[in-house]
Amino acid sequence: MEKRSITAEVPMAPRMPEDPAQLVPELAEVSAALFRVTGNGSVPRSTIGLVQLRAGQIVGSTYLTVLHTGFLRKAGESEERITSVASWQDSPYFTAAERAALALVEAVLQPSASGERVSDELYAQAAGYYEGKALATLMFAIGQVNFFIPVALIAKPVPGRSFTDPWN
Repeated sequence: MEKRSITAEVPMAPRMPEDPAQLVPELAEVSAALFRVTGNGSVPRSTIGLVQLRAGQIVGSTYLTVLHTGFLRKAGESEERITSVASWQDSPYFTAAERAALALVEAVLQPSASGERVSDELYAQAAGYYEGKALATLMFAIGQVNFFIPVALIAKPVPGRSFTDPWN
C-alpha cells in the first residue's frame, strides 16, 4: 500500500476532472430519491447528519467530513457535538438513541473480529430506540452516505466547495 507524505500538498482540484453527475445524469433522480427517503421525518435530521459525518470520518474522506460538518453547523448543531462525533463513545453530548445510530454506522463500515458486523445485540439496541420505519430510515441514511463514498474517494471532489457544485 502506497503511503502519502504528510507534508505533501493536497491538490485543490478534483481528481476526476468531469463531474460524475454530468457524465451520468440519471444520478440526479437517484440522489433526490435518497434524500426524500432519509428526510421522511421518522429520524431527526440531526441524527442522520451525525451518522453521515461519522461515516465520512471512518472512511477517511475529507470531502464527506467537511460536507456533513457544514450541514450540521447550518442546522444549528453545537461545535461540541460536531467535534466529538469522532469520539462519541465517551462524549456526554449524545442521546442514547444517537449513540445507537452511531454504533450502527461504525458496525456497518468497520470489519468485525467476530465476522458479523451488526450483531443481534446491536440490532436490538437500535430497535429499542427506533420503531420500524425509523430503523429502516436510519438504515437507508447509512446506505445514502455509502452510495456517495466511492465518489468521494475515487473522484475526490474538493472539500469545502458547494455541495451542489463541487467540480467548479
